[in-house]
Amino acid sequence: MAARYTLVIGNKNVSSWSLRPWLAMKMAKLAFDELIVPLDTPQAKNGILAHSPSGKVPALVIVEAGKRQTVWDSLAICETIAEHHPGARLWPKPATARAAARSIVAEMHSGFAALRNALPMDITARRETPALNDATQGDIARVVAIWTSALERSAKKDGFLFGHFTIADAFYAPVATRFRTYGIKVPKTAQAYAKRLLALPAMREWEHAAKIESTAAA
Repeated sequence: MAARYTLVIGNKNVSSWSLRPWLAMKMAKLAFDELIVPLDTPQAKNGILAHSPSGKVPALVIVEAGKRQTVWDSLAICETIAEHHPGARLWPKPATARAAARSIVAEMHSGFAALRNALPMDITARRETPALNDATQGDIARVVAIWTSALERSAKKDGFLFGHFTIADAFYAPVATRFRTYGIKVPKTAQAYAKRLLALPAMREWEHAAKIESTAAA
């Protein structure tokens, strides 16, 4: 019997960490249930703890052969899915490309604090570009450099960082929403890549749900 997946996530409008594994699983064409725990309520912490020992979203609950397992943290979830479904090609096959993809994913996972703080994800909003300090401008420049370098190295011209959609693209998708929300100007190559991510059917599905969610909360 195939494993059954339930992905526990936060509000789609603001939870960038939830978007990453959700998008990876959608692009891998995996069937899964989703459970949204609103993050802006007094019950949020206990609601998340009912599913995730870290008290944070996302978490992936796997039920297989009568056994239940929970994986938490966006990167751990993506690694687990890639391991269980190698045919989804969530990492590039060549070892050098795979190492590069893991490196830029880990960099996003552990860094870019200035960018996160100055430009929090707010998918449905369109805001004026704020004054950006040197640290935030440095983070933006680093993202652009990562995208440009990966796209130039990619042998295939399908518009993704490593020739086809991988975890690397999933991890940088929230940044594309931030650039749009705050009107961040980036070079043409980076701008085109961001637009390709935002145009993915799965991204449009997430954005549509975020709009419904925001309207209901208003």
